[in-house]
Amino acid sequence: MELRHLRYFLAVAETRHFGKAAQALHMAQPPLSQAIRRLETELGVDLFIRTTRQVALTGAGEVFRTDVERILKAVDEAAARVGRFASGVEGVLRVGLTGSASYRQLPVLARLLKHEMPHVMMEVHTEMLTPAQELGLIERRLDVGMLRPPIRQEGLAHRPLANEPLIVAVPEEHWLAEADTVRVEQLRHEDFIMYGATLGSVVNDAVVRSCLASGFYPHCAYEITETSAALALVAAGLGIAVLPDSVRSAPREGVMCKEIEGALTVPLVLAWRADDESPLLRNLLGVLERNDVFIEGLEGVA
Repeated sequence: MELRHLRYFLAVAETRHFGKAAQALHMAQPPLSQAIRRLETELGVDLFIRTTRQVALTGAGEVFRTDVERILKAVDEAAARVGRFASGVEGVLRVGLTGSASYRQLPVLARLLKHEMPHVMMEVHTEMLTPAQELGLIERRLDVGMLRPPIRQEGLAHRPLANEPLIVAVPEEHWLAEADTVRVEQLRHEDFIMYGATLGSVVNDAVVRSCLASGFYPHCAYEITETSAALALVAAGLGIAVLPDSVRSAPREGVMCKEIEGALTVPLVLAWRADDESPLLRNLLGVLERNDVFIEGLEGVA
């Protein structure tokens, strides 16, 4: 059974006239009549009642018409969808994120995709530090990553998204809760909540460098793997956490965020495989460029 024969059948079923159907199909009437006869022979049923005055559907023809309409609609939708996929306006975008990027940068990306690439679904992998995202990109488990340089894997391209100052999150009953700003040296005797030392956290490195510059090494009381966990422990009064400024975009009950005088900054970049030539990635980068999501230049932790 050929797809074109189904379209021939539907044209006759809609016009109830072989001549009009042939005209609509831009073909001669005899080949159309022969094709319908072959279709009926293949199915083993009569689809039309033919008289000298009119053409009408048989009961079997009415049933067949319902199924043919559904089949042809599905075929047309599949053709349109594959066209959108090939042009990069439909598909699945697998995004890796550091924990703090989910507070400020993820909502921006999600809004832009919704408005400018509505047929693209986003698969979000959050709370991934830079080494895990680099591996996910190289192994093709991620399409893009929002991570913090330095990038150590070869074959990855990137563009800067933000350069965030470090802030300190303290419990609401903490002695620094009422301060406008905090100096790093004031944190000398505090219990720090930090990312695990083996995770390769760029934020950890920046925190340690800030503390060393003020003459002390931070005392890590609790190690965490997720930014949300750090804030939860701060809210519980178990310590303080020095984190990127983006966490302030989602206030947490029981946590006060304070600026740090002269704090180091931690950059955030969008990274992808340098050899990825997919239309979806090309369209995404174009959307981010047009909406001024990328920033110019990037100074900070290296």
